[in-house]
Amino acid sequence: MPGLSNPRYRGIFPVVPTTFHENGTLDLASQKRCLDFMIDSGVDGLCILANFSEQFLVSDEEREILTRTCLEHVAGRVPVIVTTTHTSTKVCAERSRRAQDMGAAMVMVMPPYHGATFRFGEAAIQSFYQGVSDAISIPIMIQDAPAAGTPLPPAFLAKMAREIEQVSYFKMETAGAAGKLRELITLGGEAIEGPWDGEEAITLLADLEAGATGSMTGGGFADGIRPIIEAHRAGDKDLAFEQYQRWLPLINHENRQAGFLAAKALMKQGGVIACDAPRSPWPPMHPEVRRQLINIARRLDPLVLRWAR
Repeated sequence: MPGLSNPRYRGIFPVVPTTFHENGTLDLASQKRCLDFMIDSGVDGLCILANFSEQFLVSDEEREILTRTCLEHVAGRVPVIVTTTHTSTKVCAERSRRAQDMGAAMVMVMPPYHGATFRFGEAAIQSFYQGVSDAISIPIMIQDAPAAGTPLPPAFLAKMAREIEQVSYFKMETAGAAGKLRELITLGGEAIEGPWDGEEAITLLADLEAGATGSMTGGGFADGIRPIIEAHRAGDKDLAFEQYQRWLPLINHENRQAGFLAAKALMKQGGVIACDAPRSPWPPMHPEVRRQLINIARRLDPLVLRWAR
């Protein structure tokens, strides 16, 4: 029986960036190379159409194209989580069902919200996730992200895990993530199948200490982060600390300076993808931020800088 002590999915599931041509159209050839590189970097799985995939800058039609392209190209090599967030219960449920039908292993969904002020109370949020759960038979990961601006107390999350069949994974990205994970696990027990770290692994070590069994990071250097998770899982906390110290400058630069453009900049530098530009109106990365990113990465020699050579 899946549960906290026997999760279906664990480890590192980085976010796949969405690749565009210089003119802003989808670059599906680069998208496929990106997927191949990420699988070769040692991921346990992948996540597509997340915020770090610029999901808020793609159309509904493009979402369908990207979901189908990615799932068909991965072809079961690793499990894929598809982000299906939408304010509408109906639309989110339909997106989730289509993702499942195409082969998604899990869907990731933020609580319903819209803009700076449209928020919903706990009863409406629970009804929303219940509606999505009723439409599918694969796990739902609740994304507790600052972007949603919606308070999700651990007691409420644990309640949903106990009462809603598919709600079983939780990605913590809000302030105090480790404490929230620890409380969630205490309150929810086996119903919390996947307490996961997020936010580009900036709080990874604290979250692992709190009981996180998975991490959803940026897509550029899973080969550097996976050994941290594996060392901690094996009980070698000194090695986990040492490895985290080594990679923390790159993790920090991604999280605090470059954001979701970091993975694409690294992939472009290494020849994995053809173009690292975001889609308008998102501004391109400042050249100095990019220079620092590449210089830090070169000191660590991640696979992304040599995979395509």
